[in-house]
Amino acid sequence: MMKSKILAVCIFSSFLLIHCNSTIIKKPTVYMVGDSTVKNGQGDGTGGLWGWGDFIGQFLDSTKVKIENHALGGTSSRTFQDLGLWDSVRRELNKGDYVLIQFGHNDDGPINDDFRARGTIKGIGDESEEIDNILTGKHETVHSYGWYIRKVVTDAKAKGAIPIVLSPIPRNKWVDGKVALNNTTYGLWAKQVAMEEKVAFIDLNTQMAVRMETLGESKVTGTYFYERDHTHTTARGAVLASEIITDELKKTTNTLQDYILEDPRILLPKKRNLFLVGDSTMADNGDENAVGWGVPFPVHFDTTRITIHNKARGGRSSRTFAYEGLWDSILKQLEPNDFVLLQFGHNDAGNIDKAKYRGSLPGIGDEVQEVMRPDGSTETVHTFGWYMKKFIRDTKTKNAIPIVLSLTVRNEWPDDKVEQRKDSYVKWSREAALAENAIYLDISDRLATKYQDLGKNMVKSFFPKDHTHTGIEGAAFNAKVIAESLKQCKDYVLRDYIFIQE
Repeated sequence: MMKSKILAVCIFSSFLLIHCNSTIIKKPTVYMVGDSTVKNGQGDGTGGLWGWGDFIGQFLDSTKVKIENHALGGTSSRTFQDLGLWDSVRRELNKGDYVLIQFGHNDDGPINDDFRARGTIKGIGDESEEIDNILTGKHETVHSYGWYIRKVVTDAKAKGAIPIVLSPIPRNKWVDGKVALNNTTYGLWAKQVAMEEKVAFIDLNTQMAVRMETLGESKVTGTYFYERDHTHTTARGAVLASEIITDELKKTTNTLQDYILEDPRILLPKKRNLFLVGDSTMADNGDENAVGWGVPFPVHFDTTRITIHNKARGGRSSRTFAYEGLWDSILKQLEPNDFVLLQFGHNDAGNIDKAKYRGSLPGIGDEVQEVMRPDGSTETVHTFGWYMKKFIRDTKTKNAIPIVLSLTVRNEWPDDKVEQRKDSYVKWSREAALAENAIYLDISDRLATKYQDLGKNMVKSFFPKDHTHTGIEGAAFNAKVIAESLKQCKDYVLRDYIFIQE
């Protein structure tokens, strides 16, 4: 009995010893300090912009090393330290940690102004400038770019951490097929500091420029950078930069290379979906004289982050879209946080119980009408608003986001005013959206106003076939107006994915 107790105590003591020893083992941390090209915003991809620090962790073995991205957009090597951001990192540093350092994009600004006051003296020397900071009201000694980089390096070394200096990521600026480099300014100065301090240097500026030139400007713009922003990368651009950094790290004698995965599995942010649900005024009808606005609509979206599915179908009303199972097929594809644009009305005024069988009852109430179809089956027909409310509710049950649009206007000008159905389908669309607490946009009114400004003759060219369907020119005009309307609504998450093409 005594031997059993002794054995149990020994086993328990061994377990405690092993457990305690395991807690003593601390994974090294890779810290990143820099500007928005390292971490954009909150690092959540707002506006589709990402820093390479948000993805480099996917190239490293997270079971052996931790990642902490402390970069802050808008900072220079100077303001990152003046704001106390470097001190907060320095205090946490332990022996064996790593610090990736990249600054330069914001160091070229004014040294003293009332806007940002973030510039540094050019070069790596010891010269300084005394200022009374207009922005902060404080007396300040401003140093050179190299001085600030050197301070981060020496502070890190003093804590036993391993600093790695990087030249700033290149901007998406091209001259005669070549990417503009900063190898005579901040890229050079970063390299000089690294050499003087005998620490690893990664020439991200040159190496990424080489990769960009291999791809070509037309491939880079729209995939790795946006046309609207030559400084900040897309997710793919951030991954490209991270890949270059880790490839360059493998060539150094720095021990961080021991944590680089041989075959990393890179996960890009999941794309959201936008479903277009409506009739021929939205659909791809395969007819150059009857082009729905949904056809050119994607040109106004960041399709690297959102996929647009044009599910509109010519000749359909809200009723037939549901009756034919078209709506159910969309429901099966809907995922949480997807978007659904709903727009009907042009065909809902058709026959309820005769050929085409596509008319819906007027209003948004619960009235019904039993209709005998040609095949002998009975269909329960509801109001236009009933169908719209069903689409809204069904979308919400999928945790997706419904957006109701009033129908497009026709090329009809009673009393020299653009025709609108304000007392019927426009009104009922709005009421259905209001009843179900859904987003609503009065596209009819917006288009009518635009058409009125253009005048009859110009608008006539938009409708080569009839008064309802637009050609490609009219479809492009309508698509832009709708995209602008969505973009102007600050409360809609969808606006983040829209950029208006001129």
